[in-house]
Amino acid sequence: MKQQQSGFTLIELIMVIVILGILAATALPKFIDLSNDADISAVAGVTGAISSAGATNYGAYKATAGVKGVAISDATDACAGAANSVFANAASLLVGSVNLVTAAPVSQNQYKIAGGATNICAAGVTVICTVTSFKGNTSSAYVPCTN
Repeated sequence: MKQQQSGFTLIELIMVIVILGILAATALPKFIDLSNDADISAVAGVTGAISSAGATNYGAYKATAGVKGVAISDATDACAGAANSVFANAASLLVGSVNLVTAAPVSQNQYKIAGGATNICAAGVTVICTVTSFKGNTSSAYVPCTN
C-alpha cells in the first residue's frame, strides 16, 4: 500500500512569505512615525510628574505650616525655582535619566522648563510651566506657590 504524504507545497509557502512581506511593508511606516508620539507622551509624563509633585509639596507645606515641603515663592521664574527646589535639580524626579534645564535642551533626556512673564508667585496662585522636549514638543505643568 502506498503512503500519502501531507504538507504544504513550495508554491504555497512562497505565497505566504510574499503576503507577510507585503503586510510588513505596509505596517512599517506606522511604526516609524511612533517616535514623535512617544516624545509627546514623554513630555506629558514629565509635566504630569511636575504637577503632581508640586501639588503634593503644596499640601505638605500648608498642612505642616512650612515644617515639611519646600517653599515655592520664586518671583523671577516660579517654574525653574519650583523645579530646582522641589526636585533637587531633577536628580530624583523621575526614574531614568531625565533632566530639567532652563536653557534649550541639547539631548533627548533633557526637558526645558519655563514660565511666562506673568508667572510670579503669590499666595494661592498656581503658575503654569511650559515643558519643552528636545524635539520641540511642549506640555503645561501647574505648580502652586506656597507663600
